[in-house]
Amino acid sequence: MDDIKDIQNLETVGEGKQYIVVRLGSEQYGIDIKYVDNIVRNQRITRIPSAQDFFKGVINLRGEIIPVMSLRLKFGLEPDKYTNATRIIIIKLESQSAIGIMVDEVREVVTLDEDSIENPNSTDSNEVQLQYLSGVGKHEDGLITLLNIASVIIEKETNN
Repeated sequence: MDDIKDIQNLETVGEGKQYIVVRLGSEQYGIDIKYVDNIVRNQRITRIPSAQDFFKGVINLRGEIIPVMSLRLKFGLEPDKYTNATRIIIIKLESQSAIGIMVDEVREVVTLDEDSIENPNSTDSNEVQLQYLSGVGKHEDGLITLLNIASVIIEKETNN
């Protein structure tokens, strides 16, 4: 009987979602771990002419050419500052080939259950556009802005 209770407790703990917490400036953002393929140190990025401003260029990762996007520029923040903590997170969505997103730092992996995630508010006018957010997670004493990484990467072409 105790075994059944233990299994049920494990299943409850397992219901949370895991997020990689990254830092951009002074803010923390969470990316659903199921989309993260790899995390690599900053490396030489080859610029592509006529690309959108937030695309830094491409990198060669084990023979695969991967476009790299600056989340700072995508979100309208000041340009990237390259440090020893700067990382490129390789994201793979089901419908897309891999893409790299540049972040200031990768902090940790956290597990958040549904009770600790709230829908984003539209009151923060300076924050990242709501279409890019899936929620705000409460973890220990801080808040983590949870990114809807698919809408960050797959931009609807609205202004041509």
